[in-house]
Amino acid sequence: MLEEKNDNLSLHENQTDGRTVNELQETIQSETTIVAETEISDAAAEENTVNPVSEPVLSNEVEANENQNVIDAIADSNAEESEDETLKERHDIPMLDYEALPMDTLVEELKNLATNEKVMSVKEHVEEIKKAFLAKYNHLIEEKKEEFNQENQDPNEEFQYHSPLKTKFDQYYTLYRDNKNTHFKSLQTNLKSNLEVRLAIVEELKELINPQANIKDTLKHFNELRERWKNAGSIPKDKYNHVWNNFHFHVENFYDYLHLDREARDIDFKHNLEQKQKIIARVQELVNEVDINKAFRELQDLHRIWKEEIGPVSREHRDAIWNQFSELTKKMHDKREVLFENQRGTELENLNKKKEIIAAIEVLATEKVNSHSQWLAQIEKVEALRTAFFSAGKVPSDVNEDTWLAFKTAVRNFNTFKNSFYKDIKKDQNENLNKKIALVNKAKELQESVDFSATTPIMKQIQEEWKQIGHVPRKYSDKIWNEFREACNHYFDKLKEQKNEENVEEVEAFDKKKAYLETLREFQLTGDHKTDLDAIKLHIETWKSFGKVPFPRRHIEGKFNKILDALFEKLSLSKKDTEMMRFANRMDHLSESNDTRKLDNEKIFLMRKIEEVQNEIFQLENNIQFFTNTKNAKKENSIVLEVRKNIAIHKESLDVWKEKLKQLRNMNQG
Repeated sequence: MLEEKNDNLSLHENQTDGRTVNELQETIQSETTIVAETEISDAAAEENTVNPVSEPVLSNEVEANENQNVIDAIADSNAEESEDETLKERHDIPMLDYEALPMDTLVEELKNLATNEKVMSVKEHVEEIKKAFLAKYNHLIEEKKEEFNQENQDPNEEFQYHSPLKTKFDQYYTLYRDNKNTHFKSLQTNLKSNLEVRLAIVEELKELINPQANIKDTLKHFNELRERWKNAGSIPKDKYNHVWNNFHFHVENFYDYLHLDREARDIDFKHNLEQKQKIIARVQELVNEVDINKAFRELQDLHRIWKEEIGPVSREHRDAIWNQFSELTKKMHDKREVLFENQRGTELENLNKKKEIIAAIEVLATEKVNSHSQWLAQIEKVEALRTAFFSAGKVPSDVNEDTWLAFKTAVRNFNTFKNSFYKDIKKDQNENLNKKIALVNKAKELQESVDFSATTPIMKQIQEEWKQIGHVPRKYSDKIWNEFREACNHYFDKLKEQKNEENVEEVEAFDKKKAYLETLREFQLTGDHKTDLDAIKLHIETWKSFGKVPFPRRHIEGKFNKILDALFEKLSLSKKDTEMMRFANRMDHLSESNDTRKLDNEKIFLMRKIEEVQNEIFQLENNIQFFTNTKNAKKENSIVLEVRKNIAIHKESLDVWKEKLKQLRNMNQG
């Protein structure tokens, strides 16, 4: 009997320079007949009573066992295909090195297989794609989660990551799984009924052995049973060999027990022998086929044809032709084993490559660098090594999990080492975040202020401080910047609106002052000191009441001051009074313009002048003491008199400076 074992073969369409399986099948179907018209002679009937025939036993015990193991493997594979005929088509689709493909390509491959191919033809392909995709995806999730844990400061916030590729993968895998379930549901419905049909055919075949029946009708019935058997459909694989053995046994019984005409039987035996010789010739060609997997797949089909579609041969040829077929099968199997050994060698080479890659990542996980740019270079190296790892190809299955675990551990250690560097940066960024939050709050508090003279410098200072603060965590960067910018823009937009309103008033003030200058130029003093002084003061108050003028037109203030200076000179005022009135007018102008910087500078200037004059007076007084302590102290000379005169001038000047400072301080307090 031909029994087989499922070796998970990679199966391909069977086509070589010789005759293919399909061609042999067509020949067998067209030529296989049993000559039913031949009459049976009694003598022939007596001669053709023989014992049931089973498969020959090989003389060499060891060789027989080896050959039988190979035959068993093929028998099991064909049994599986008998249950689901779509398995015969799996060799149409090449098995790619899915582990080396990127995630997006894996999704496209899955989409193509799930939508365009028969579900059982791609079973192994889909499972390999699933394993490769999930390995890469889970590795990606681990890295994203680690990044999240490093950046996230809120312990209550849960990690979430959405991958469009994973969504597509799940969509196509669900489609494949639904198709598979539908396929199996339909398959299970048919398997049981097909099994019952085949068992019924075997029972009918038993009943054919009836010496009293008409041979012509019996042969016709026999051919009908063989045709029904061929079209009976798939049955469960665990029943396949048993049911086929029963059928084959009773077919041989039909040949051996039924009293056939010797000539008709010999013709049929000869025809079957020719068909099996054609199969052997084809296997001899397959032994030299370059594509070993393809050749072995065709060999499986030839075994199925040998068993299911070709009848027995005469006893004298049975052992020889079977032994020839099984020995050629063993040769094919041995070539296939050599191929597997070569593949295992390639997998060991891939394993060494991956070990080298893992070792390189482990080294990078110990190289200490101290700048962000250097870490970017290290990260780029690891990414290149990751790509090389996934492109290195398959490794032996018994070390695949350990290799993958070592790779993940090396990458994780590198990320931990990298993150230790960024922890300090994260700490600084969080401190920067707190500083910027404080500035945002301050800006929001001031954004509605209408005290523009006091608030504007503060807002500008806030903006300068913001520029000096470093980076904040990327998660908060855009949000906090938008809040700060909105608060600042809100305030300065209000300031701009206020200035636009003031500009209108300033232009009006300029026009009024320009017209008033003409009136002032025509003003004439009366000669009465008090009357003239009151009139000048009134002009000053009137001028002030007009308000500020646009900055580019402030030259008009100078013109007004020149007219005032001319009027003061005509008055019989003391120098101090004149100086103080001019000073008061100038300070009022600065106060109206809200130029606090110039007012502060004026205050500093006055304090310095007071200190300088006091030092001068102190020095002059020291000099007077030097001269008054001499023998001629009673009679002061011209030098002493000059010094005393200078002291008096400085004291008068000191009084003016002090008065100015007092007036300025009173102005600030007001």
